[in-house]
Amino acid sequence: MISLFDAAQQFDLTLTSQQLDAFDRYYHLLIEWNTRINLTAITEYDQVIVKHFLDSISIAPLLRPFATRGRLVDIGTGAGLPGIPLKIVLPDWHVTLLEATGKKVDFLNHVIAQLDLVDTFAIHIRAEDAGQQPAYREQFDVAVARAVAQMATLVEYALPLVRVGGWFIAQKGVDIDDELQHAARALDKLGGRVRQIVPVQLPGLDIRHLIVVEKIAHTPIKYPRRAGLPERKPLTK
Repeated sequence: MISLFDAAQQFDLTLTSQQLDAFDRYYHLLIEWNTRINLTAITEYDQVIVKHFLDSISIAPLLRPFATRGRLVDIGTGAGLPGIPLKIVLPDWHVTLLEATGKKVDFLNHVIAQLDLVDTFAIHIRAEDAGQQPAYREQFDVAVARAVAQMATLVEYALPLVRVGGWFIAQKGVDIDDELQHAARALDKLGGRVRQIVPVQLPGLDIRHLIVVEKIAHTPIKYPRRAGLPERKPLTK
């Protein structure tokens, strides 16, 4: 059995007993609710620890340049990944979870209540709609997204939500060169540039990558386009 405490140390995180208990309760809530709604195909304990929890908190070391009370938005969070694990290890951050499926939002609100996660909000909304609302547009220090869409689509979801000077961090797999090439036009149009690419090695898995995009200019007001267009017609040409 994998020790979350030991494994988290590779990311310079020393988890407290309260944090370990929160992860344990989160795991059991995930498994319980997964019998009713489709949250994850990964249910075996060690696999959840590695592929969900460790994968999520691998972002945490990148957030150190920001204030301890930064504002983070998780786009297409699904079962709360990576947003909830990041909230557990960075309790002072303000975390907003965007999710388009109502039943998943119900699950997220239950987890937030059960784990007593303050300054954590699950919002039933598509990223394209959130990006056009003043309450969310350019309001966040960091946006994150995990296994949501191709990079060219993701930057149109994310960059309108990030303040100038903030970051969008995309969690990606092994092969990223083609995605980055196809996302070059979208980055240019939406005010972003790739700041760094960080390899992540998780136990038993191939190397994954965190693509860090810095917001260097305001996103033109016409972006994001209406719901569905960023995915159907990404800004690749």
